[in-house]
Amino acid sequence: MNMDFLRKLPIPAEIKEQFPMSAELKALKEKRDAEIAAVFTGESDKFLLIIGPCSADREDAVLDYTNRLAGLQEKVKDKIIIIPRIYTNKPRTTGQGYKGMIHQPDPSQKPDMLEGIIAVRRLHTRAIQETGLTCADEMLYPENHRYLSDLLSYVAVGARSVENQQHRLTSSGLNIPVGMKNPTGGDFSVMLNAIVAAQSCHTFLYRGWECYSHGNPLAHAILRGSSNKHGQSIPNYHYEDIMRLYEMYQKKGLQNMALVIDVNHANSDKKYLEQIRISKEVMHSRRYNPDVASFVKGLMIESYIEDGCQKVEEGVYGRSITDPCLGWEKSQRLVLDIAESL
Repeated sequence: MNMDFLRKLPIPAEIKEQFPMSAELKALKEKRDAEIAAVFTGESDKFLLIIGPCSADREDAVLDYTNRLAGLQEKVKDKIIIIPRIYTNKPRTTGQGYKGMIHQPDPSQKPDMLEGIIAVRRLHTRAIQETGLTCADEMLYPENHRYLSDLLSYVAVGARSVENQQHRLTSSGLNIPVGMKNPTGGDFSVMLNAIVAAQSCHTFLYRGWECYSHGNPLAHAILRGSSNKHGQSIPNYHYEDIMRLYEMYQKKGLQNMALVIDVNHANSDKKYLEQIRISKEVMHSRRYNPDVASFVKGLMIESYIEDGCQKVEEGVYGRSITDPCLGWEKSQRLVLDIAESL
């Protein structure tokens, strides 16, 4: 093989034993998981906001941001459940660039996977301890999920991963909501097939084990826009897109029909300020049609302390080093406006 095996990393059980979760935090997470699951099953009419930086790049700024979200959650708790988006591993279109905290706990230093695993576990644990909010992360590497499986309340499978068998089967063994994004090509049927797989039982290979999964009834769709053959962004958050997916979903006979709309990425053409307008259009579609209101369970918003994005070497506190994000003041106003519209 044309690679070097650098070192054997600790298995997830060893990391969890070294950095355990307290009984108090376990109880808090159990309560939060039940509240979030109730939105997907239709027992709760609260609205979900999965909101936070494009990528978690430094612990201090992410925790500062998450603490701000906790204060905002208190103001909107009767209508909205906020799930902080703490994404610690980043898919890269070409494989180049910053791949997330799990690779580089310090973006200015060389990759160190062991330090990265420890750093992301510490970050997610501290977020719960300090804010009472359990968080979301992307399942970029299915085999790494177990390092955080006791801490997360929401998992997303990205547009480049949604067709991958291992992502689909691993999702079928989780007991928290897993959002399946539409692929970059935009085909809704690919995303729906991923949800079918995630909601079904499977026997498969995982981390050297023969496993049997019981199916995840909380697997659902995320619309994030797509790209055409010329690389141009094609949004899919409009009313007509939602209704088309609603009808396709019904024909599949899936459990807990649910949709989260990602208002950035190809839906905004990465024009981060457009997230405000797009969010409000989706909320209007929900008010217009009760079917849309019952189907669209939440929004995914890329937000940080400072507007926009930067290069790593610029070092502006709380500004994204990957995709541009909505700054705190605009994000806070948007969340309050969404709550008022519900």
